[in-house]
Amino acid sequence: MKGVILAGGTGSRLHPLTRITNKHLLPIYDRPMVTYAIEALVGAGITQVMVVTGGTHAGEFLRLLGNGHEYGIDRLFYAYQEQPGGIAEALGLAQRFVEDDRVVVILGDNIVERSIRPSVERFLKQARGARILLAQTKEVEHLRHLGVPEFDGDRRIVRIVEKPKNPPSRYGVTGFYFYPAEVFDVIGKLKPSGRGELEITDVNNSFIAKGGIEYDVLEGFWGDAGESIDAYYAVNDFVRQHGANKSDG
Repeated sequence: MKGVILAGGTGSRLHPLTRITNKHLLPIYDRPMVTYAIEALVGAGITQVMVVTGGTHAGEFLRLLGNGHEYGIDRLFYAYQEQPGGIAEALGLAQRFVEDDRVVVILGDNIVERSIRPSVERFLKQARGARILLAQTKEVEHLRHLGVPEFDGDRRIVRIVEKPKNPPSRYGVTGFYFYPAEVFDVIGKLKPSGRGELEITDVNNSFIAKGGIEYDVLEGFWGDAGESIDAYYAVNDFVRQHGANKSDG
């Protein structure tokens, strides 16, 4: 299984901090943000990793991470997204790296309290399709900025609604995705959304339409440090006090 960390984007919601660096290189507590995504993958047993980035500060990832050995990575690759074209487009750049393998995709500004290893193990046992991680989210206003799943009577996801005015559930889709190699066929057929990007929600809905998506609900904290300045500092405060990527053992 391969791991892909998506660390591009303009980081406009964290201006002015991101005028001088990529948001994924900003500190969370005592180290750069992107290292938490690496820690999550390595802690789940995934040691072949690609970092997809872009913009004027892309070279700083190489300076920070090097060959990845210091962080427990066996083989570290890089890809460059020339223009911000959406999460799905960024993932598409990893096709040659992933090849016919399965892939765990992490948005580099998403940080969780607990290890993702149990979800990785469930995905490995999954016969087909994709898997996503959900977080219970009580605040309706927050849900209006997320992808929100709608469930049927058997608690299976029937669709994901992006940034809904009236959220169909109290769960948000986090930035952790588990895909088979077929994901690249799905991405190749996508059409840009109204904002001109290839949307990861469309990828997930494609798997749902084929009856092939499973999910886990995260226990503990989940934070998107790139959502806003307030969210960035909230994630900082939590990690400083409680840590991240903790295993039960």
